[in-house]
Amino acid sequence: MPEIILKHPWWLAAVLLLPLVIWLRWRRRLPALMVPYSAAWWRPSLVPASRLPALFFSAGLIALAGALSRPQTMEIVSEVTQEGYDIMLAIDLSGSMLAEDFEKDGVRMNRLQAIKPVIQAFISQRPNDRIGLVVFAGRAYTLAPLTFDHEWLAKQTEKLRIGLMEDGTAIGDGLGIALTRLERPKGAPATGSSPAVILLTDGSNNRGALRPAQAAEIAKARGVTVYTIAAGRPGSAPYPIFDETGKVMGYRRILTDIDEDALKQIAEATGGQFFRAEDTATIETAFNAVDKTKKIPFESKVSRPRELFPWLLGLGAVLIVGGGLMASPPWRKEVVV
Repeated sequence: MPEIILKHPWWLAAVLLLPLVIWLRWRRRLPALMVPYSAAWWRPSLVPASRLPALFFSAGLIALAGALSRPQTMEIVSEVTQEGYDIMLAIDLSGSMLAEDFEKDGVRMNRLQAIKPVIQAFISQRPNDRIGLVVFAGRAYTLAPLTFDHEWLAKQTEKLRIGLMEDGTAIGDGLGIALTRLERPKGAPATGSSPAVILLTDGSNNRGALRPAQAAEIAKARGVTVYTIAAGRPGSAPYPIFDETGKVMGYRRILTDIDEDALKQIAEATGGQFFRAEDTATIETAFNAVDKTKKIPFESKVSRPRELFPWLLGLGAVLIVGGGLMASPPWRKEVVV
């Protein structure tokens, strides 16, 4: 049974009160003037009084209100079978991602600025894949579940900022949330293929309830391939110092603290790969490595809305005109006393 959607339901809610108003008016007592012997003047009308015109008029108004609420039904036009991937991106948004050890066209940039265009290009080049996004620092959150709406996902990626959550690096929790988003619903048919997680971080796990090794075991048990990327150059990197207005006052050097062993173990345990990304080209190579996994067949339904308001508009007009004709039909003859 198709689902009916109301675009502007307040119109319908407002006019549905009209029958109540009319009913209360009918019940209201009217003042009367007593005229002696007035019964002698009364003559029966050729057409008996009826409430049908008011009922028709009220029903017509309700139909017009329904038309103004713009009801729609979604019709499935076709079903398209295609092959793609289920991919969750787990991106580190800890404070160390502000370290400026990347460079493009001679301009120095921080780690987040370097990976955002790569992520957006990755999303735009994969129209047949369902892609989701998890971000983590001291905690992990789902920014976007698996979706085919890549335009919306790219906009969410553009909004990524350092400081959206408490600082820290919860790698295990970030991977754990991504795995939760890759769970298939109960009763869904098995695909025999491997979904994937691309995890990018520039630090070591120091927050969260789940250790990276535990998350790797869960991924292995669920058949999820995890690709890990260590962003940043070894050694030290310039880190900006901000004033109260957010303006950069200067720089200090911070040490790059990446737990490469933990990231390698996650990748090896799940059949993925580990990448040390010291430039944007390496990040692109890491993101493209997911093509080596087996694709998942999808059945996507293409649907379009069907407008119902023309039918309600026509019905309302017929009822109102009909009620008016019933109240004062042109064929009625006047009774002359």
